[in-house]
Amino acid sequence: MHFASDNWSGAHPRIAENLSRHAGGFAPAYGTSDLDKAVEDRFSEIFERQVSVFFVATGTAANSLALASVAKAGGVSFCHADAHVNADEGGAPEFLTGGTRLFGVEGAEGRIDPGALEAAISRFEPASPHHGRAMAVTVTQATEVGTVYSLDELDAIAAVAKARSMPLHMDGARFANALAALDVSPAEMTWKRGIDMLSFGGTKNGCWCAEAIVFFDPDMAADMPFIRKRSAQLFSKSRFIAAQLEAYLDGDLWLDLARHSNAMADRLRLGLAAKNTARLAWDTTANEVFAVIEKSSADRAREKGARFHPWQPPHGWQPLPNENETLIRLVTSFATTEDEVDQFIEVV
Repeated sequence: MHFASDNWSGAHPRIAENLSRHAGGFAPAYGTSDLDKAVEDRFSEIFERQVSVFFVATGTAANSLALASVAKAGGVSFCHADAHVNADEGGAPEFLTGGTRLFGVEGAEGRIDPGALEAAISRFEPASPHHGRAMAVTVTQATEVGTVYSLDELDAIAAVAKARSMPLHMDGARFANALAALDVSPAEMTWKRGIDMLSFGGTKNGCWCAEAIVFFDPDMAADMPFIRKRSAQLFSKSRFIAAQLEAYLDGDLWLDLARHSNAMADRLRLGLAAKNTARLAWDTTANEVFAVIEKSSADRAREKGARFHPWQPPHGWQPLPNENETLIRLVTSFATTEDEVDQFIEVV
């Protein structure tokens, strides 16, 4: 019963097989192989326009380097207060952008409130050497608390950013899960909403180690080759990231895996909601489920082999668990089975 994280899951067999298929022989290094170029072209097909793609190893690198590409001295990027980039990346965005800052913005259920974003940006207008200057906005899709921005909500965030000519970045570590939940095209959830840069995640959804930074205007990516090299994210054998992404994107495997993950989360949600010893903390639509359960139930589940994390309540969330309860996070993946879900529900 593995619900600790989708990072705990292994690699999908088709992705592992493709890595083995490309393991032999020789190919040009540093992203110049035919395979690298073919996968970059595949990204352009998927997003229905010419894009620039840069492979990196981790989501933290993708987020940090995307922001580094638009960094300004004294710059401030705006994100949700609970966003991964703000709470879980160990200062990497500040470090890799050369000392720019992140400013946490409030909003219900992990989504930035457009009015709060407007007010936050206004604090830095006019730009001041003492206070800094507004630099970029970054949204997380799906969010850190398992929710998803609707297309209208993304439009509202983009309108605030575009009114000030600020670039808009999307942290898509669980991009496929959000896309499957909304049932829209990749283009509709990104550049058609005003997204300029995307951290495209594959690792949480069946890849071994594969992330990509996607620029929807290639002119914006002029400095990225140098930024990526300087940050030690230019792999000599880049073809092995490309090999993962080739299989991942082939035949829409990536969306099939995300749909399965989301379906297992739906099964968890329905099962837990029916229990009198558990309640869903808030509504989620992707592959993360947050529940309040009795501490005795949590202990019993762990004794039976369940793996999950206790979770800190997000900003402004009510009601808080009582002294006999605990808030937990449950994450499903492409490898989660119905039997695992049913067994966990029965234990609870």
